[in-house]
Amino acid sequence: MDVNEKIKHIEQQIENAVNEVESSKSLFEVKMRFLGKTGEISELLKSMREVPPEERPTLGKVLNALRQKAEERFDAFEKKLKQLELKKKYAEEKIDVTIPGSCTPDGAYHPNTLIRNELVSIFAGMGFEIFEGPEIENDYYNFTALNTPKDHPARDMQDTFYLAEDLLLRTQTSAGQIRVMENKKPPIKILSPGKVYRSDDDATHSPMFSQMEGLVVDRGITLCDLKGMLDEFAKKIFGANVKTRLRPSYFPFTEPSVEVDVSCFECGGNGCRLCKGTGWIEVLGAGMVNRRVLEGCGIDPDEYTGFAFGMGIERIAMLKYGINNMKLLFEGDTRFLKQFKD
Repeated sequence: MDVNEKIKHIEQQIENAVNEVESSKSLFEVKMRFLGKTGEISELLKSMREVPPEERPTLGKVLNALRQKAEERFDAFEKKLKQLELKKKYAEEKIDVTIPGSCTPDGAYHPNTLIRNELVSIFAGMGFEIFEGPEIENDYYNFTALNTPKDHPARDMQDTFYLAEDLLLRTQTSAGQIRVMENKKPPIKILSPGKVYRSDDDATHSPMFSQMEGLVVDRGITLCDLKGMLDEFAKKIFGANVKTRLRPSYFPFTEPSVEVDVSCFECGGNGCRLCKGTGWIEVLGAGMVNRRVLEGCGIDPDEYTGFAFGMGIERIAMLKYGINNMKLLFEGDTRFLKQFKD
């Protein structure tokens, strides 16, 4: 086959190949087949070294014309192909604005969020400020400064998630109270909400849960002030007829310490399954701030006194909304969550 026949053959091949192209990707492959470094036209140009010198100018002119013609053909078809692809894309993305719209169902606040917002609102109305401490704490703030000795059971590995010898995931938001008392002089009135972590997992416990603690330090603060504040809290959360009672307990950072119960809001204190027949439900722990804790923060315990309290937000949510399994609060099941829509 002479050069002219080869040229005609290549031109016909290009035309046939272009007519079969359906996408930009396949067009690029066809273009490389003829114009790439090892393409058919490129190979013809390389073969000029075998042609006698006197014939090279004429042959070169013919082959360059072929190359230019092929490039123009590919460029023109590529432009046309892009227009077709764009038109197809527009057709696929076309929106019929006359079609009736579909409504996206409204979401609902998580029970924890509802309770947290309600608690913040209640205590903010009593003059409390919000303080959120770090979730990764050191041993001093989480234990030592809260009057927890080295041999206290709360330090054991089955209760606490240690990250290093002196670093841990906080087991209580009380650590934030120490940070506040170290940096602020009384009067102090703060609420400290946040996530805490303990190695515990069953129907009523989770390794991670939400806690909210409060601290009041000022001159003349007594246990009666704590009782009066908790009475107000209980009435606003569980109902106007709910009463509170304090039972002696022990916490290393309060003295005296108390467990706080509310009269059963389900049976009115007569005894039922929720209160296990006692008429009372335990809701939180509290007490007067230990003198050693105040001294460690640079506050004179002979001049100032204070009280502290702490509650699990999940526990309050479970009691108020009748949730019998704590794990429901962590599963993100929309069938469960939509029950709390206002």
